[in-house]
Amino acid sequence: MPLAPGTQLGPYEISAPLGAGGMGEVYRARDTRLRREVAVKVLPHAFSSDPERLRRFEQEARTASALNHPNILAIYDVGKHDGSPYLVSEFLEGKTLREQLKAGPLPVRRATDIAVQVARGIAAAHEKGIIHRDLKPANLFLTSNGRVKILDFGLAKLFQRDDPGVGETLSLTPLPHTESGLVLGTVGYMSPEQVRGESADPRSDIFALGAILYEMLSGKRAFHKESSAETMTAILKEEPPGLSGETRKIPSAVERIVFHCLEKNPAERFESARDLAFDLESLSGISSPSTARPASTLSPWRKWLILPVALLLLAIGLAGGRFLARSTGSSAFPTFQQLTFKRGILYSARFAPDGKTVIYSASWDGQAPGLYSTQQDSPESRPLELNNSILLAVSPSAELAISRGCNYLFLGECSGILARVPLSGGAPRDMIERVNSADWSADGSQLAVTRQTASKFRVEFPAGKMLHETADRWLRSVRISPHGDAVAFSEHLVWQGDSGNIVVLDRDGKQIARSEFYWTLEGLVWSPQGDEVWFLASKNQQFANELHGLRLSGKDRLILRFPGVVRLHDVSRGGHLLLSTEVWGEQVFFRGPGDQEERDLSWLDGSTVTDISSDGENVAISEEGEATHNTFFAYMRKKDGSPAVKLGTWGRPVFSRDAKSVLVISGDGDRLMLLPTGVGEPHELNPSSILRFASAGWRPDGKGILFAGNDGRGWRIYTQDLAGGNPRPITPLLTVHPERYESNLLSLDGKYVVARSAEGNPMLYPVAGESPRPVPGMDPGDVWINWSLDGHSGYIFRWAEVPARVFRLDLSNGSKQLITELLPSDRVGVTAIITVRMTPDGKSYAYTCERGLSELFLVDGVK
Repeated sequence: MPLAPGTQLGPYEISAPLGAGGMGEVYRARDTRLRREVAVKVLPHAFSSDPERLRRFEQEARTASALNHPNILAIYDVGKHDGSPYLVSEFLEGKTLREQLKAGPLPVRRATDIAVQVARGIAAAHEKGIIHRDLKPANLFLTSNGRVKILDFGLAKLFQRDDPGVGETLSLTPLPHTESGLVLGTVGYMSPEQVRGESADPRSDIFALGAILYEMLSGKRAFHKESSAETMTAILKEEPPGLSGETRKIPSAVERIVFHCLEKNPAERFESARDLAFDLESLSGISSPSTARPASTLSPWRKWLILPVALLLLAIGLAGGRFLARSTGSSAFPTFQQLTFKRGILYSARFAPDGKTVIYSASWDGQAPGLYSTQQDSPESRPLELNNSILLAVSPSAELAISRGCNYLFLGECSGILARVPLSGGAPRDMIERVNSADWSADGSQLAVTRQTASKFRVEFPAGKMLHETADRWLRSVRISPHGDAVAFSEHLVWQGDSGNIVVLDRDGKQIARSEFYWTLEGLVWSPQGDEVWFLASKNQQFANELHGLRLSGKDRLILRFPGVVRLHDVSRGGHLLLSTEVWGEQVFFRGPGDQEERDLSWLDGSTVTDISSDGENVAISEEGEATHNTFFAYMRKKDGSPAVKLGTWGRPVFSRDAKSVLVISGDGDRLMLLPTGVGEPHELNPSSILRFASAGWRPDGKGILFAGNDGRGWRIYTQDLAGGNPRPITPLLTVHPERYESNLLSLDGKYVVARSAEGNPMLYPVAGESPRPVPGMDPGDVWINWSLDGHSGYIFRWAEVPARVFRLDLSNGSKQLITELLPSDRVGVTAIITVRMTPDGKSYAYTCERGLSELFLVDGVK
């Protein structure tokens, strides 16, 4: 019997029926706990009468719920009502692709956009070891805001009939019936191997997506006969008709991709859904056959992250050449040649004086950073005997400027001692400390550098002569113009951040040009003619994806747009570019009592753990990556890995003692808020006179909070009653490092606060106002994690150290006891451990690691 409006299924209140099918009834409902609309599918009673089927259903539902991707339907919950199991998913508004196709074929641009989104979604699932097996238009939902959602992901293999070799699928959309076919899948979209009853793998999903793309472009199914048996025979033996005809012209590059997906032999299809997405993205601007370029398969991308981030390159007709869709300028496509083929992060790359040899620094396969050389016509790289060093520049006389010691600053960025060493060999000669970028003049006689002094950041040209200095902007990526009469560099708003402007100065320090503000800047070079500064940037994404040219007049032009993340390294006299494709992100790992190994609790692509509840059952995660579109999201996630609960568009959540709320800070750092973790209303805090907030936490009594605040004169630690009133300063003016996410600063007895002095030294400040004293045994580079349960010691770690050593610090005498060393089992590309959280009893911990993967390319044809 259908459920009436108002019926309660646990916390879900039925609003209205949406439809029914052979596999159950779908309802619109209200989640009364989180106050959001959801879809509830009540499954047939037969599921509850078969314990093994119910067990498999619950197990696979949990698997599907772990698939968090914008193009996959989110499954929130599973339960039982009157003996019948039900699924709870996000509520969607729109229509299925099957319904859309009733109106006929889609425009090429729209069809390829849908296919790209589907490819991204299934790629993310494949990386989790999950194959859909039943992709078809009815399982693709087109939302009203243009998003594509894959339905039934991870559930297809559950719903098998009792007949051997026969299966059917469940849809969360109200369908009148579900087609069935041999083994598992839907007739017309099954791969040849599925038709033959063989095991499906990710390439089976690629075949199905090819059939769907064919149908979107032609308006007809790729394999459709009078009967299921004839359809399956066509899948095994026949090729679909060509897509282009007298009435419809399909770009040849698009047609090639479709038929590459539909190869009978799985080994001849795309290697992965991610490769398919790359190719389709690169063709996103195609509108007619005359602009098309032939496409072929990219080499497999062995990716570590769950992040669906494109690496962007599509092969074209020339052997080894690759292109990107050009958004402005000449119609000729630039070509791309891959130069590196190992897993790890690349720090920098430069052309040698011969213009053919490339020198670069990288950390491959989890090893320490080192220098390598490679030739454009060789896939091999030769290591140079310069370990734990980063390349900064190569002079015309083949002398290297290197940074000895990689003191971590930022993804792909280090600082160290500037040294000079001949490329031919010899011992480095040290010159200047704390240098993070350098460049040689065209005649090799002078160096320009960006470096940090005790309290300021400087551009020096020549090295030793201050050209530009600032106390509140981070400077990097310095380059000297070909004529030696100007320098360009990037100026960033936040220390160890990449938002800012490109600045060009003459030799007297006078500003020649300044770009507009960019959300991210990743490398710059002077054009070969010296009339422009080329740089990689983005105005609205977390990482750089556009190549711009800044003229000395200040005019900015867009040269190329990339569908992925890119960093610019160098340009040759002939106009060849060195750029790297990048996959960057943060991951959260957790381990509790009794766990045999760490559990990955990352949620999106920029997961940072900011707290663990006092009982060790939940972690608080701040998301601030590409997926959140440059804002902060606060999440709570259980230690068992069940789906994260989004608490709000705020960052750096810290649990109250009872874990019923979290204290959060706005993305701009100018507001404080209390968000409930369950039932309740958000409550904004407005401490008077405080302009900026950081390092927030709770008082042990639960009646007040603690935070680092800036009133315009500097940072202090304040306490604030939740009931209201003005914040009370605990410390004098001091230096705080918000980027290190220090929290839980107040001792469990409420008597002491750990904070940094104006000189950056860790201090114990008595809340009662007595004189502070240094934290014994804690160095300026150590990061405070938490007070221990005994109240007389705390946990610390060394920021950015890999692996990160966690110590219990005795505050009475400064003695340290090593508790654990933190490093993911796959350390490839791990650049730093940036946050660590631990319960006061020391039994549970979580940490955040930053990871990057790079591939270096030689680019020709950019103008």
